[in-house]
Amino acid sequence: MAINVEGAAVERELNKTVLPMMHGFYSFGTLAGAGVGMALTALSVPANIHIILAAAVAIAPIFIAIRAIPDGTGKNASEDSHLQEKGLPFYRDIQLLLIGVVVLAMAFAEGSANDWLPLLMVDGHGFSPTSGSLIYAGFTLGMTVGRFTGGWFIDRYSRVTVVRASALMGALGIGLIIFVDSDWVAGVSVILWGLGASLGFPLTISAASDTGPDAPTRVSVVATTGYLAFFGRAAAVGLSGRAIMDYAAP
Repeated sequence: MAINVEGAAVERELNKTVLPMMHGFYSFGTLAGAGVGMALTALSVPANIHIILAAAVAIAPIFIAIRAIPDGTGKNASEDSHLQEKGLPFYRDIQLLLIGVVVLAMAFAEGSANDWLPLLMVDGHGFSPTSGSLIYAGFTLGMTVGRFTGGWFIDRYSRVTVVRASALMGALGIGLIIFVDSDWVAGVSVILWGLGASLGFPLTISAASDTGPDAPTRVSVVATTGYLAFFGRAAAVGLSGRAIMDYAAP
């Protein structure tokens, strides 16, 4: 949450899109983790060792980062003036609510791949577990490239144009995976899926900060909406898939 609030504030100061790049470092870490996971899977290393190694790698940078954060970070010098500004409450702001719908859909598309893509490739397309991890790495590669390059496209073509193109690209990638039974098509489609889902979250966070006064609250509302999709997506997709399979079974 903090990176979204602070990142939106940086964008307002610079008048330049930087949130996608900031999220891109998260995607880069996911890509690196997918590569390490693929290697450990190929070496038949147990899953509990995966988790212990991941925890060890994650904890050390957190302590380093905490010590490096300057004093006063997160405090708004003009907080009183923001409180005096009047605007629609977030629950009555139609524009903000629509942005919330967009981030909900985009976060669901991104999170579904994180939860189910390797399993889909193994059980649905017949790939080995190592190949399934490799294909997931292709998805994270698309996410990483999309986020590191997305700021340029947003500044050049506008948020609306980019979010439309992203949605179409993501839908195309998901559709090809579902309806085309081909190994190479699946490999290409996950990259399209990653590119399409990459900009949804940071782009909507950036847009929310411009919808009215009290930008931190508005960013928090939209970010929380996206995180709700992350929390509920696995169960929603799993239960929906089970219901459809039971209905389609003879």
